[in-house]
Amino acid sequence: MIRMRTTLDLPEGLVDEARKIAGFKSKTDTVVYALQEVVRRKRKDDLMALLRRIDFGGAPAAMRRKDRARAGV
Repeated sequence: MIRMRTTLDLPEGLVDEARKIAGFKSKTDTVVYALQEVVRRKRKDDLMALLRRIDFGGAPAAMRRKDRARAGV
């Protein structure tokens, strides 16, 4: 991972609160975690949107019953 040094003007109270909630000692760890969380949430939302567009060809409950019947459960 390529690291980048930068200067940011962040609300001190917000950073301190986030740091305490997340359990980090450093502000850097807190900001990195927050950025990773933003990316994770966007990827999850994109995946959920994709799954909503896929037609699985039946009701989920009916599909589970068919799977169980095939497995002999």
